[in-house]
Amino acid sequence: MSVTTAMPTVVESLHGMAFYAWPFSAFMVANLLGMVLAGEISDRIGPGKPLIAGLVLFGAGLVIAGTATTMAQLVAGRMVQGLGGGVLIVVMYVLIGAGYPPELHPRVFGMTAVGWVLPSLVGPVVAGTLAEHAHWRLVFLGLVPLVVVGAALVLPGLRRLPSDPPREAAGASAAYRGGGRSRWPFALLAGAGVILLQVAGNRLDVVAVPLALVGLAAIVVAIRMLFPVGTATARSGLPTVVLLRGLAAGSFFAVDALVPLTLASVHGWSPAASGLPLTIGALGWSGASWIQGRYPSVARSLVVGTGLGCVAVACALMAFVAWTPGSGWVAYPAWIVGGLGMGLIMPSLSVLLLEFSSADDRGRNSAAMQIADALLSSLTIGFTGAVVAAATAGAFGLPTAIGSSNLVMAAIAVGAILVAARLRRRVSVGAR
Repeated sequence: MSVTTAMPTVVESLHGMAFYAWPFSAFMVANLLGMVLAGEISDRIGPGKPLIAGLVLFGAGLVIAGTATTMAQLVAGRMVQGLGGGVLIVVMYVLIGAGYPPELHPRVFGMTAVGWVLPSLVGPVVAGTLAEHAHWRLVFLGLVPLVVVGAALVLPGLRRLPSDPPREAAGASAAYRGGGRSRWPFALLAGAGVILLQVAGNRLDVVAVPLALVGLAAIVVAIRMLFPVGTATARSGLPTVVLLRGLAAGSFFAVDALVPLTLASVHGWSPAASGLPLTIGALGWSGASWIQGRYPSVARSLVVGTGLGCVAVACALMAFVAWTPGSGWVAYPAWIVGGLGMGLIMPSLSVLLLEFSSADDRGRNSAAMQIADALLSSLTIGFTGAVVAAATAGAFGLPTAIGSSNLVMAAIAVGAILVAARLRRRVSVGAR
């Protein structure tokens, strides 16, 4: 979050504006790879060693990027950082599953929201200040001590986990195509597909269509191997959980990316005022995460369905904001509702994921859910970006582009509500 704010200054300093997207693309592809590798390795040998590797990689990526003198070094640093970040997010789920009893999972996942909300409130402001008044290198290097502190806090807890002998992955991967074989090449294929779609979305010529088709084909092939069998058809149990994670994240984050653009370009608000609804949404997310953790006995299907309803309403309201003059203020209540929805959805799906997982496949299943989050968000943001680009080229007005995109995301959220009904059909881990 800090890096995104400072990246324009970083790229300009390194004379690499033509390659502005590369640090983000490198991070994203490496992130997917780290998720898959962490899931497979954690299922075989436990989360301890992958956790240490993730911390080291993430810290090393910060140092490489923070000392960059060329764009190539910056991209390399972001790639290492993304690899470590992908490992850490999956290992976190494995650790929660191994270290806490199921009745505490709603509260624990609610607490993890604080680890996202606080940086989202503080990070961009601090990063912008450092980049403007000190040096952009501090945005990277200043985070290294936080990695050290995090390691010091979490590593002692590994000694309290039960020892877990190495396991074979074949028996634990029956829910996936290809049995127990490694899936990291498909993570790279998915990342390449997303990049091709992003490139296609930025072009308005005949080359865009074949690029988009190749990108979509790559993603389809990849997700067939990365997701549980039955994800596309919303099969009850784990596949539904993975699909809902992607649909929720895709609909919310696509509109989230358009909120500042709507307020700044359509309503003429200042940059600070245009970004404030995102802060309010983050607070709503944190509050709802805490609330769902206080009531663990409420059916997770009901919590997820309610959250998706909130997201659908928020996206529809943002379409109204794009189309209606003088309605910019509606973005504030709209995005608090959207944040509340995500605060209900994300922890609840995480709880269900662990419920539908055994000790043998927590890592693989956690990786699948995180990949669904990342891929569908990339696809929906890419879609809205392409629509906005077409509006910029004069195909239609910007309010039309933004409002229509927001309504599409609202429709996705409504469709997800229908899928969430399948969560009521509970299955045991052994029944998969």
